[in-house]
Amino acid sequence: MILEIIFEDEDLIAINKPHGLFVHRTKLDVDADAFVLQILRDQIGQKVFPCHRLDRKTSGVLLLAKSQFIQSLMNEQFRDRVVDKTYLAIVRGYTEDGGTIDYPLMSERGKEQEAITHYKTLSKGEIPISSGRFSTSRYSLVEVKPETGRMHQIRRHLSHIFHPIIADRPHGCNKQNRFFLQQYAMNTMMLHASVLTFDHPKTKERTTIQANWYDEFARMLRELNLLNNEYTPKS
Repeated sequence: MILEIIFEDEDLIAINKPHGLFVHRTKLDVDADAFVLQILRDQIGQKVFPCHRLDRKTSGVLLLAKSQFIQSLMNEQFRDRVVDKTYLAIVRGYTEDGGTIDYPLMSERGKEQEAITHYKTLSKGEIPISSGRFSTSRYSLVEVKPETGRMHQIRRHLSHIFHPIIADRPHGCNKQNRFFLQQYAMNTMMLHASVLTFDHPKTKERTTIQANWYDEFARMLRELNLLNNEYTPKS
């Protein structure tokens, strides 16, 4: 496997992480044998250090440092909310034009944590196929900007407002997930980390990295009529 490098300098490197790939070894799947850290290390010939996390099921911008010193500087930016993160998600139903989800989430250790997510609806689509009790099915493409960084925050927050991400398990809708598997042979979670903006740890310049969505995301945008609107997002 060759990873798509979308940014690189002497201190940092960013890839467009594909869906289904762990960043590093984890107890979540002891049988997994492919990880970003090992693949990228072999690809560029040097060790790399992750600056943040992306779920296995999430694709898009993943930033890594080429030294532990740079990693620590970037970790501080993520902790202090200096970094702006923008995601794209395809969800069930018609979402509101925009809003803020301010809903605490429980950590893995059972501690309640503040969690805030902002979202904006980019387009809405309807297909003449029933996936439930109505004769048609409706979907939305939303731009999501998490203010905090809790585990599975976007997935859990969108489910909380009853607009789960398509093909999300376990936070999504099982009926919708079965529908997409049967109708489209599709089980890729429709969440993509599209843009990451931060202060470069050396130059201090505001830096923006963008990752194009993968083919399966583009296919669902077409199938669900989410491009036949006033807004046509860049690919």
